[in-house]
Order: sequence, then C-alpha cells, then structure tokens
Amino acid sequence: MAAEVARKMVEDAGIDVDRLLDLLVKNAAAELTTYYYYTILRTNLIGFDGEGLKAVAEDARIEDRNHFEALIPRIYELGGKLPDNMKDFHDMSACPPAKLPENFDDVKQIVEVLLKAEQCAVKGYTEICKMTAGKDPRTYELASAILNEEIEHEAWFTEFLGKGPSGHFMRPNGTNSPFVSKFLQ
Repeated sequence: MAAEVARKMVEDAGIDVDRLLDLLVKNAAAELTTYYYYTILRTNLIGFDGEGLKAVAEDARIEDRNHFEALIPRIYELGGKLPDNMKDFHDMSACPPAKLPENFDDVKQIVEVLLKAEQCAVKGYTEICKMTAGKDPRTYELASAILNEEIEHEAWFTEFLGKGPSGHFMRPNGTNSPFVSKFLQ
C-alpha cells in the first residue's frame, strides 16, 4: 500500500486519520457538487446585474473544480478513497447543495446562495487547518491554499451584495487558483 508511511506519519503526529479523511472526502464532495451547481447558477446570471457577476461566478466555479482535483491525491495518499456511487458522494457533501433559489430571476438571491456555499467552505477548511497545523504539513498546506481561495470567493460575493469593498480583485482571464495551482501539477 503506497499510503502506509504517509498515513503512519500523520497518525504518529497525533491526528485521527480516519476523521481527517472523512473531512477531506466530505469537502471534496462539496467542491464537486458546488462546481456542478455553480454551473447552473452561472447560466442563470443574465441581464444587467447578472452579466457583471457571471465572470466572478465562473472564477469561483473553476477554482472549486480545481479544489476537488487537488484534494483527491491527498485522500488516496492517506489510504482513503472516494465512494463508488456518485449519489452517495453528492449526499455526503460537507456543505448543503448550492441550488438555484425559487426566484432564479433575482440575482441577489443567486448571490446569497453563492455566498452561503463559500462561507460553508471557509468553515470546513478552517477546521482541517486547525486539525493539521504543526502536525501534517502536506494536508495543512493544501487546506490552507484552498482556504485562501474560498475566503476570496466569499469576499467577492459579499462585495456584490453591497456589504463593503472586499479588497480582492477578479482573477485575470485564464488565471485561476493562484494558491492551489501548485497542487495540480
């Protein structure tokens, strides 16, 4: 088993690896389901208000897919795996599905859905960072990189709701995942 040493090192550092894997898999499920639902949400961002938000939603959507891709190797390195059934995977998501609101013509309601998804992700990766800080550098660095991007996503959507400037800027076209990209190579 390729993950024996990696898992043992993390266990020896005092981390409950089964709990960590549970969190990693549930957050991977959240990333993949968010990618799917953001596709639908982005498609419904139309009109004057929606078109201005579409590029930001697209950046967050692509980065959530990248987060999913970056989590998978670490899950398997620690001896974990993804469920064999996609429905089971969807239903174990760490965050509720980011589904279209009933009034999908209301851009503000769509932004509220996007914001809630990002806030849930921030909580999830903060928990993983707290669990692994000083004990599992690889998982900590990965979770921290994802957390940085999720905080930026939250800031973007908060700003669109008029809750003050975020200080963050949309990614240059074609540039995604500045923190996570090194885990995708």
